[in-house]
Amino acid sequence: MAKLGKRARAAREAFAGKSDLSVEDAVALVKGNAKAKFDETIEIAVNLGVDPRHADQMVRGVVGLPNGTGKDVRVAVFARGPKAEEAQAAGADIVGAEDLMEIVQGGKIDFDRCIATPDMMPVVGRLGKVLGPRNLMPNPKIGTVTMDVAQAVKDAKGGQVQFKAEKAGVVHAGVGKASFDQAKLVENVRAFINAVAKAKPAGAKGSYMKRISLTSTMGPGVTIDVADAATE
Repeated sequence: MAKLGKRARAAREAFAGKSDLSVEDAVALVKGNAKAKFDETIEIAVNLGVDPRHADQMVRGVVGLPNGTGKDVRVAVFARGPKAEEAQAAGADIVGAEDLMEIVQGGKIDFDRCIATPDMMPVVGRLGKVLGPRNLMPNPKIGTVTMDVAQAVKDAKGGQVQFKAEKAGVVHAGVGKASFDQAKLVENVRAFINAVAKAKPAGAKGSYMKRISLTSTMGPGVTIDVADAATE
């Protein structure tokens, strides 16, 4: 087994014996030990008591983080005519119709968010097997199938985060960068947790939020006290 470096050893020692912290303490610990040579992403994972294989237990939603993600989000928009022009004016990185469909079918997916006007869904629908597994399929429930493409593009680039429960019932997302002020990270973490809490499906039984953990890209993780976290 490879020996741990000095930084990794120090981080493990800092996290040793710590669990179920307040949001503030967890953020301080993770942020304080994010010492890679790049600006690490602060990531959250929430283990839920749901089985996403059942439609009435699927957890899916969107939340606008109050302080953004710190990430440059590339947005693709399926639209024609004036709506395509609106999307471009709003800052969309890629705009197209059948031509964009062919690019995606060819395996080039150079974007992080996909938006479409309703009339484009027959075209976009052919890409379900490509976009679906990447959680990129436009969906009216989360505002990515809309006629207001300009606002959707602005939201996507302004810190809006989508979440969806994976097979194991886990939702996760980046909630900021290690360079963010601690107070801003705390706001983002609480906003994400509250959004997941509000997305509780009708079919969820028993304990809904089982475990919440916070980590940085290269650092160890720590659990957050669920009761402390899920507050308005």
